[in-house]
This record gives sequence, C-alpha cells and structure tokens, in this order.
Amino acid sequence: MQIFISGSLAYDRIMDFPGKFEDHILPDKIHVLNVSFVVNGLKENFGGTAGNIAYTLALLGEKPTVLSAVGKDFDRYEKWLLGHGVDLSGVKTIPEEFTAGAYITTDMADNQITGFNPGAMKFASNFALEDRLKDSPVQAMGIVSPGNVEDMLAYSRKYKELNIPYIFDPGQQIPAMESTVIREMIQGAEILISNDYELDLIKKATGFDDSDLFEQTPFIITTLGEKGSVVLFGQGKMDHIPAVKTRKVVDPTGAGDAFRAGLIKGLILQKDLMVAARMGATCAGYVVECYGTQTHRFTLKDFWTRYEENFA
Repeated sequence: MQIFISGSLAYDRIMDFPGKFEDHILPDKIHVLNVSFVVNGLKENFGGTAGNIAYTLALLGEKPTVLSAVGKDFDRYEKWLLGHGVDLSGVKTIPEEFTAGAYITTDMADNQITGFNPGAMKFASNFALEDRLKDSPVQAMGIVSPGNVEDMLAYSRKYKELNIPYIFDPGQQIPAMESTVIREMIQGAEILISNDYELDLIKKATGFDDSDLFEQTPFIITTLGEKGSVVLFGQGKMDHIPAVKTRKVVDPTGAGDAFRAGLIKGLILQKDLMVAARMGATCAGYVVECYGTQTHRFTLKDFWTRYEENFA
C-alpha cells in the first residue's frame, strides 16, 4: 500500500545553556531586553512531523512518500532519509530558502527559548497525487500532519476526491488555521488524532463538542503522554491504550509522531484499530528512550517482542 505523509521537514538545532535565564533577565529591564547566552555547543537533529513519521515507518518496513518543501541545505537530511528507504519524490526544493529550522536553547531549569524559521515550509509542495495513482492499482492512505497550511487543506481535499482514507493531525498548526478550514479537514477524515491540549484547541476553534466531531469523523484518538492514549469511537464508547513500559525516559520529543507511524502500520496491515493504536504506543516507547526524534532503532523482531511484552 502507498503511504503519503504531508507535513514538515526541519532541522532541530538544540543548545544547552549552563545557567538559568532568570539570572540574566532583569524584570525591570524587559522593555530594553538585550541578552546573549553562551551555550555548551550545538546538536543538530533531523526532525519535522513528516520526517519523523516517515523514519519510524521505514523501521517498520514501509517506504512512505513524503510531501513537503525543503531548502538549499537539505542535502544531509535527504541522504539520511533516502538511506532508510523513504520516498522523497514528493519533496519540492525551494533553492532560495533554507529548510525549516528550530533553534532551541534550554537552561539548567529546563526553561526553553525557541526560535523557528519556517523557511521553505512557507511554500506548498503541490504534489500531484492523481498522477501517482492513475496507472497503479495499489491502494493508498494518507496522513495530513502539521506543515504548510495550504498543503494541509489541498491534500485533505484531494484524499476525499480520490477516496483515499486519511488521518487528520492538525497539531501545532491549529492556531494558524481558520475555524472553517479546520472543520473542512476534519469532515471526511478516517481518524482525528491529537493530544489532549490540542483537542481542546480544536473544540474551541470549531465550536464542536464530541457529538459534533463524530458527525464529521468516525474515530478520535487522543494521546496523553505517559498516561497512554484514548480511542473514542462513538458516543460514550472509549478504549484506553496504556503507554508501554520503557527502560528509561530520556526525551519525549517525537513520541507522538512515532505513535502515528505505528498506527498507520497497523491500519495498512488491516489490524483492528485498538491493535493499531497499541502498535503506535509501542513505537512511541522507543522514542522516549533516546535523545532526538530520529535516533531510535529497532528491528521488526524487536518491535513485536516489545508489543507482546506489553499487550499480550
């Protein structure tokens, strides 16, 4: 089955400040703030929602197609994804821009100051899905994850036009979208997925309650971090999926994207939705044990062993 993943591709550049921001910011001088933090070096990680989901799907034996826009500095990331079997034929290069990048500085109290340059993400990827599928009998599914808003709307419309089931994952782009756009993208989605905070934002932006949401989509999955996730499928019907047992907790960043990858793998294997969600939880467990969003590793044998250990 062909898997399409629209969303962001980005570099995460992480810096540690060996002090506390509060010791260098004077409250009565905020109006003339001018500070400089000397950090203990910089770590560059590959990230972005589409890249993270695609990477974990590749570990699960799939070759997903990423739909996104990147800049002139994408070469290192491109080599990484291609090396893991990810299809980048849907990636558009904007030569005058840099690839999207997050610059994250963390102090000793775990406070963070982040600067985000959308770079090439300002541009739509405009991949012709119909051209890919017109001569192929292969079935397909898609996920609309946070990225360029124009892409998110265009691909959700195209999936509905082509009768391709899709997961809608608005994430951090919820504040950037008009309520009518969010409502349109939810309508017809196979699954609406978010964390609990994002679900509240969706309801506030659209004016929908649970009943209204179920008129638009048959399933709602809400991730709850270390508390696992909840699958809603109709009024009052709910299943709780616990988080898997981890050997250690290092960094939860990217666990949600890995969950989505495992969920997609389960769906294309035609597993029951509860089984697919447990597969997502299993993938997420690997991510929190590592620093970075694409630094985890596992074989299919390892994956199914951990799945059985937690959900047998």
